[in-house]
Amino acid sequence: MEKIVTLCREGSCCPVVRITDEHVEIGEKENTCILTLVEWEILKEKILSTEL
Repeated sequence: MEKIVTLCREGSCCPVVRITDEHVEIGEKENTCILTLVEWEILKEKILSTEL
C-alpha cells in the first residue's frame, strides 16, 4: 500500500510525503530523504510532542 501526501494546495509544486509498507520518502525529484518506518515514527512523535 502506498499513500502520497502533498505539502501544498496545488499538489504539484511542493515536496510530497510518500508512505509505503517499507519506508517513507520526503522531498521532491532529486532532493529526497528516505526514512525507515522506525525513523518515521520517531519523527512523528517529536513533531506531535512539539520537540521539533
